[in-house]
Amino acid sequence: MAQALLSIQILPKVKPGEDVVPYVDKAIAIIKASGVAYRVGPLETTMEGDLDKLIGVVKDMNAAMFEAGSPSVLSQIKLLVDAGDGASMGKLLQKYPDGQ
Repeated sequence: MAQALLSIQILPKVKPGEDVVPYVDKAIAIIKASGVAYRVGPLETTMEGDLDKLIGVVKDMNAAMFEAGSPSVLSQIKLLVDAGDGASMGKLLQKYPDGQ
């Protein structure tokens, strides 16, 4: 499949007063364990790799939220697929090497 970038903001439903951060930490740990290139941002995390692999990571993240006790999960996704040159964070950010 084509090289892709997938940005995700995962929002598990939690009990009133429960902190969502441990859930988000678990989701990021799943991304890290998958071996795909990724970059954590303040509102979402961007992954880079084969589209099928990235979709599989999203499925694993959602499953982990349910296993952790969340009754529902909203995953907001942005997806760039480039079958030609291949999508990459490096290409899109080369103009901004310092993140500025």
